[in-house]
Amino acid sequence: VKLFGEMEFWFALIKIVAICALIITGAGLVAWGFTSPSGHTASLSNLWNDGGMFPMGLVGFFAGFQIAVFAFVGIELVGTTAAETADPERNLPKAINSIPVRIIIFYVLALIAIMAVTPWRQVVPDKSPFVQLFVLAGIPAAASLINFVVLTSATSSANSGIFSTSRMLFGLAEEGHAPRGLSKLSRAAVPARGLLFSCLCLLGGTLLIYLIPNLVTAFTLVTTLATVLFIFVWSLILVAYMVYRRRYPERHAASIFKMPGGVVMCWACLIFFAAVLVLLSLQADTRQALVASPAWFVLLGAGYWLRRKMAR
Repeated sequence: VKLFGEMEFWFALIKIVAICALIITGAGLVAWGFTSPSGHTASLSNLWNDGGMFPMGLVGFFAGFQIAVFAFVGIELVGTTAAETADPERNLPKAINSIPVRIIIFYVLALIAIMAVTPWRQVVPDKSPFVQLFVLAGIPAAASLINFVVLTSATSSANSGIFSTSRMLFGLAEEGHAPRGLSKLSRAAVPARGLLFSCLCLLGGTLLIYLIPNLVTAFTLVTTLATVLFIFVWSLILVAYMVYRRRYPERHAASIFKMPGGVVMCWACLIFFAAVLVLLSLQADTRQALVASPAWFVLLGAGYWLRRKMAR
């Protein structure tokens, strides 16, 4: 756990420094009134000029929900750290309450900086807008720097994913819902078998590069499938919370950190998730992954049924 936390600290620091540098650079170009070689002047008015806030209509806005939801994959990891946090009653509320602030800084401000400098019609789909902004600022090594940041971000994502899945597999094995061998710990008290299984699954994902030559298509399929599966996970968390409230009202009443809105907000979130699934069916590229997602649930259900049958 200590090593995981140390690695994540440095991975996160690299991302934070890069995004903050992007925001500061964008703000500087806007304040300076920078004019690009194409003749466009950096200005906040680029956010609403040329078609308004929704130049492609609401359909274009809703089409972005798939990648937006995918961007929050793993946010539930904050809750799974409760068992390994020194003071969860103090640290977890602090971490959770800071999430909206981080979204505003690292998502909203970064997008404002990019679109204020580069009008949306000038953004090239197959080129990084981060790289474009730094190149306009006169930093020729931007491409290499951003590629380094992207690689560390991907490594960070894999690092947290492997950490969480290995612990999840260990917990499932402890409760008899996964093969008992996954509950074995190494000498360092690490669920090594779950860790190895997670790495093998991650390695298997690289086969998509060879099975689907178009990387954009492969990326869309993977992110959409991940979006569907995590909507299912988040929905289960919400349902579990509502069941917990009903079965243990005294424990919930004693909690010092409750969900705002309670059951009403749970239903609002579930309705939103259902709406996102409907939106995924409207686009041809995301519809393919949505149609394929039941195969995973069938495979998971068959594995669970087989496990229960062998346990009898």
